[in-house]
Amino acid sequence: MATCAALPLSGCGLFGSGAEIATPSVMSITSGEFTGGVMPPRFTCSAGRPSSPPLGWAGWPSGTKSIALVVDDSNAPITPYVYWIVFNISPATSDILEGQLPPLARQARNSAGTAGYQPPCPSTAGHTYRFTVYALKSVIDLPSGASLQSAWRAIAAAAIGRGRMTASATP
Repeated sequence: MATCAALPLSGCGLFGSGAEIATPSVMSITSGEFTGGVMPPRFTCSAGRPSSPPLGWAGWPSGTKSIALVVDDSNAPITPYVYWIVFNISPATSDILEGQLPPLARQARNSAGTAGYQPPCPSTAGHTYRFTVYALKSVIDLPSGASLQSAWRAIAAAAIGRGRMTASATP
């Protein structure tokens, strides 16, 4: 994971590898559960059984073959800290329901090394959690449980659009 942490983020929110979106299509991403930019505690480690938040998106460009979602914290001591990567979401799907994955979607390993949603666990104020959705020009040829780095590289190489929402959480 140290190699992933050492990779910088580009201005488009993708790890720098020369594969940046030249002129990305702008997408939107929202959650009806985040009031005033704050993530409710049930989506953090303070919940007894935390679940992934419901998210919706719109505005993917023509030519989109799949969608990817990345949840990270750019203010973490090891930057960025990735909580969740979901890829191969069908472009016919415009949302993720609370605690669920869309059919046939896959999850890469997060910064903790597990495939799935790792709830943020803010120990101090000042963390901004980024929920970024990417439109991809291809389906990613990786299995569920793929490494964080390989998933990021595949997303960076295929990205044709992006949307981002940020939220904070209280310790």
